[in-house]
Amino acid sequence: QVRLVESGGGFVQAGGSLRLSCAASGDTFISYAMAWFRQAPGTERNFIAGTSWGGTSTYYSDAVKGRFTISIDNTKNTVYLQMNSLKPEDTAVYYCAAGLLPDGLSLRADDYDYWGQGTQVTVSS
Repeated sequence: QVRLVESGGGFVQAGGSLRLSCAASGDTFISYAMAWFRQAPGTERNFIAGTSWGGTSTYYSDAVKGRFTISIDNTKNTVYLQMNSLKPEDTAVYYCAAGLLPDGLSLRADDYDYWGQGTQVTVSS
């Protein structure tokens, strides 16, 4: 059974950095698309970054492009989200997602099959 476990969230001041980790287990992920979503209170869960497991395609939302970087360590079966120049509007619960997507990456949460439990990121002004 596929399991995704996020870690690395926390409290940081504006302008700071955090790195989120998503440890994946339970399958061979070479064919998976991996993504990070976030959800602030009262809002929908929104796509922010995604990559094919092999790294051949990567996509970022406009809100985080140039500040966040998604990467994969195949030796550890772990997906990372490096977040730099954090802003208060980045405050949210961050979720890791995995899916077998025939068309590659998707921005739709409904297209992903597996989710982590979420990790809180709070950015103070």
